[in-house]
Amino acid sequence: MRTEQRLTRAYENARVEPFDNDSKYVFFSDVHRGTGSLADEFTRNRIIYLHALEDYYKKGFTYVEAGDGDELWESLAFEKNKIAHFEVYKAMKDFFDDGRLIMLYGNHNIYLRHEKFVNAHYHSYYDEAQSRYVDLFVGLVPCEALLLRHKSTGQEILTIHGHQGDISNDQLWRLSMFSMKFWRLFHSVGIQNPSSPVKNVNKQLKIERNYKKWIAKNKHMLICGHTHRFRFPRAGELPYFNTGSCVYPATITAIELEGGCVSLVRWQVFANDEGFLRVTKIVLAGPTPVSEFDIR
Repeated sequence: MRTEQRLTRAYENARVEPFDNDSKYVFFSDVHRGTGSLADEFTRNRIIYLHALEDYYKKGFTYVEAGDGDELWESLAFEKNKIAHFEVYKAMKDFFDDGRLIMLYGNHNIYLRHEKFVNAHYHSYYDEAQSRYVDLFVGLVPCEALLLRHKSTGQEILTIHGHQGDISNDQLWRLSMFSMKFWRLFHSVGIQNPSSPVKNVNKQLKIERNYKKWIAKNKHMLICGHTHRFRFPRAGELPYFNTGSCVYPATITAIELEGGCVSLVRWQVFANDEGFLRVTKIVLAGPTPVSEFDIR
């Protein structure tokens, strides 16, 4: 199915949420929480990510995970993910219990579109301290797309993972998954799959071009991930935003929507003048009023 058709279908079936200038949303994607093995790239950034989550929770943000939150291609043994990163899931549960967690599925966690899989794996986790299973995300309903609609202006912001229309990761995702299981052995020592959009610049640019064509035709602001290439449009460019990822060598990136403005931010560890390490947020672009990206 062509990119235009896939994006249109995602838009038509999206979960719709109202927002206004008092709303606070943070968009992360491509967290790729794994099993804690050598191939688990998230592990090196876990402390940074956990600090960011705690900060956003305290400030009243709604956490939107725009696909590929969990790495289920390398291993379907999701219990191992929960054990390896139980502190992260506990932090996410705080958002969920407050009704402030929206989870989208991507190609690497596409199993979340199946209710039986979600019920079996996401409703509880084993608490080592209590030596028993406790509730996690009971009633979680992941979705493919989120559509934010401004209460006053009607401006719409579509959020998807970004694999839609990328044939090898959309229609042929099973083939790519089996290919990744082969490359996992090399992945653990730093050798990447050359067919992945993460390492294939031409594929990244092709995805962006196709998405911008859809934006120009349908007049919607769009936030996605998938390519691990963070993007924030310059003045006069089409409103295509990319969250980046949480598996860069020493940083994570996100899109923030707060006070009616949108920003691209990066979290990383810095050393202060005394040599103490500190997790710090840097604004890479914005804040820019979302109204400036209304191209209707």
